[in-house]
Amino acid sequence: MHLQIAHETIYRYASPVRRSTQYLRLTPSDGPTQRVLAWDLSLPAPARQCLDAYGNLMHVLTLDEPHLEIHLHARGVVETHDGPPEPESTPKAGTQALAPEVFLRDSALTQADAALRAFAQAHARAVADDAWQGLLGLMQALGEHMPYTPGETDAATPAAQAFAARLGVCQDHAQVFATCARLLGLPTRYVSGYLAADQTHVASHAWAETWLPAHKGRAAGWLGFDVSNQCLADGRYVRLAQGTDYLDACPVRGMRLGGGLEALHAVVRVSVAHTVPDQ
Repeated sequence: MHLQIAHETIYRYASPVRRSTQYLRLTPSDGPTQRVLAWDLSLPAPARQCLDAYGNLMHVLTLDEPHLEIHLHARGVVETHDGPPEPESTPKAGTQALAPEVFLRDSALTQADAALRAFAQAHARAVADDAWQGLLGLMQALGEHMPYTPGETDAATPAAQAFAARLGVCQDHAQVFATCARLLGLPTRYVSGYLAADQTHVASHAWAETWLPAHKGRAAGWLGFDVSNQCLADGRYVRLAQGTDYLDACPVRGMRLGGGLEALHAVVRVSVAHTVPDQ
């Protein structure tokens, strides 16, 4: 499948920002299930490219002159694997794979409370018998417990708080799922990226990937679970970044001096590409 992606983000400020630095994870990398055929990142100034601690391709954008807005535009075409979802153990190209155990540790946004521990424990037997099937049950139960509800949480909402409120969006679902899977001894990472769907999104998407042990002839590897859409990640998904939680893998994160109130406008369009760029 060839997916055409356009992601526009505009920050506007009530008064001039004197200086700002943005950390941008807006460029996908080649991997076992995707290949970047063309990609362009349009920014208001040159940015320094590097790999972050999790192997994500990151651009550091620093604006030293006063500004009232920041306009970021990422676009390109990515080829994805059309086959059924299977655990994947091969690291993405050009990076050194982190040990799965790195993603057993929690973070500021994925710390468990008593309610989350009890919820996870209810699925412990099923996950121990067959991690794949057990996690599908966990994913379904989470979808029923906290249905997709926009506008009630934000980037700083911890998993335990979203779980207690019984609502959230994709980032909350991914963080709660990761918290539960880690409690059950399965390394799980938060993933940001894009999803080809029928509608235009106002933001990028997020899901969780869990390292499944080998089981009955099935190889060990990472498998993506999308609680918001109650499905496994397949050829409709394009990975941008990974980490322990939203803060590690979000497409844009930064700091500024001045500016006052901030208004954010973001639009993501993902569609099947009818023409493929020359290689």
